[in-house]
Amino acid sequence: MTQAYSDPTREDDLYSLPDVEVFYLSSDNQVNLLSGWYWWTCFPGCLPDGDPDGPYDTEEEALDAAQDI
Repeated sequence: MTQAYSDPTREDDLYSLPDVEVFYLSSDNQVNLLSGWYWWTCFPGCLPDGDPDGPYDTEEEALDAAQDI
C-alpha cells in the first residue's frame, strides 16, 4: 500500500502527513469490488474516510486520480 499526498506541493512541509493510500485489490481478496488499483483518503494510523475509488488499470492512474480531487 502506497501512501501519498493529495496535494504534492505539501510533501516538503514538515508538518503535513500523507492523506491518500493507493492499493491493489484482486479477486483473491474476496471483496465485492473488481480487481484493480484503488485509492482512498486516509491519514497514517487512521481508518479510511470513505469507500475506495476505482478500479484503475495502473497504480499511476489511481494516484493521478487521487491528486486530481
